[in-house]
Amino acid sequence: MSKPVVKPYNTEQSKKEEVTSMFDNISARYDFMNHFLSFGIDRIWRRKAVKALQEIQPKVILDIATGTGDFAIALLKLNPEKIIGLDISKGMLEVGKKKMVERKIDHIIDMQHGDSENLPYEDGCFDAVTVAFGVRNFENLEQGLSEMLRVTRNAGKIAILEFSKPKKFPVKQTFQWYSKYIIPFFGKRIAKDEKAYAYLPESVNVFPEGKEFTDILEKIGYRSVTAKTLSGGIATLYTGLK
Repeated sequence: MSKPVVKPYNTEQSKKEEVTSMFDNISARYDFMNHFLSFGIDRIWRRKAVKALQEIQPKVILDIATGTGDFAIALLKLNPEKIIGLDISKGMLEVGKKKMVERKIDHIIDMQHGDSENLPYEDGCFDAVTVAFGVRNFENLEQGLSEMLRVTRNAGKIAILEFSKPKKFPVKQTFQWYSKYIIPFFGKRIAKDEKAYAYLPESVNVFPEGKEFTDILEKIGYRSVTAKTLSGGIATLYTGLK
């Protein structure tokens, strides 16, 4: 049984079009909201994802759904030669580009506009491909994951951070309450887009997680797939090799 398609605004537009509009709308306040609503825990999650890539010492990295580039910046710890941050939202990219210039790292991190489900890159040209909290926004999940595999070199690695649903008390109940009431509340008052932040828990609820997601990765062709829950199951770090 297929799961329902969850969209931010539920208009006649496709999910891809709505997600693009959503991120354009919230781009100016996105960084603040991210760190504010997660109490900064998102930075710890990114560090764990970066550490998972250390063993292959990637020199060329693609960060998909890069947003304003926070994960791309975290990936600098790996001392790569080049990072491409790709996003479908021009609003998010404009914020990210300014951030890279201000930090004087725009010569390493190149922010590019593009569609994660139709990547404009040759086969096998990246040592590692990463996504932080973006795969649940794919309109066609398997297409996006297949594209990631295609552009990864043989023996290259992917690292995917995604929200998941905590299973144990009291994290489960606290997270449900926080997602349903607190996140949309501040989304409306600070980001001025309540629907965008109501979309977050709704999209998490229908997203395949844990074994269901690792099964998809293995079906597409990833090897040595792992799933590690973080912060009591609020997020999961998935890795796989080509």
